[in-house]
Parts: sequence; C-alpha cells; structure tokens
Amino acid sequence: MTELLHLGPLSEDALEAAADFHARLLPSVVATLLGGADPLTLVFLPAGHDHRAWRLAVVQGLARRFAPSRINAVESGEADATAAASRWLDGAGGVTGQLLPLDGTGAGGVLYPPR
Repeated sequence: MTELLHLGPLSEDALEAAADFHARLLPSVVATLLGGADPLTLVFLPAGHDHRAWRLAVVQGLARRFAPSRINAVESGEADATAAASRWLDGAGGVTGQLLPLDGTGAGGVLYPPR
C-alpha cells in the first residue's frame, strides 16, 4: 500500500516555497525513503502554476535517486481525491516520478470505483 506523506503548508510564493521545502522538509522525505517507504506519495496542497516546475523536479529527482523504489506526488487538499489517487497508484506499478494535480469534483468515482 502506498504510504502518504503530507507536506505543507508552504508559502504562496514559489521561490520561497521551494527554498522552505528543500531546507525544512526534504530531509524528512529522504529519511522516510531510507527507512523503506516504497511506494511513497508526497501530498502537496494546491498552489499556483508557478510551483509545478520545482515540485516536478523534486519528485523526478527523488525517483531517480531512490530507484527502484517508487515515488510520486499529488496536489490536493481533498482527502477523498488523495485516497482515490493512492488506490490508483497502488495498482500502477510502473508509475514513478510523476506529479499529479487532483480535482476531487467527480472523476475519481468514474475512473476508480470506491471500495
């Protein structure tokens, strides 16, 4: 089962958020991976489009560094959407290094029936 690691809140400013993540949160993410979390999904709160590049770079870099462990990230503030994405990622063994923005307004139930 995918382990979820909730991160944030972070600054609305992308540069400040990236700096804060790397200084304060990245060490705990690395420790979690070194502790055997596989697969791991990072959960970011939704943010502006200017956050996408640094978040994607983080998850891709971690996926390369800790391969063959799987690591992905989602952007969501909704527990149901995060849970649906987690269930989907559990069954998607080849998916790693991805940043998935979630919209909990209806697609989850259609694409992945609730358990």
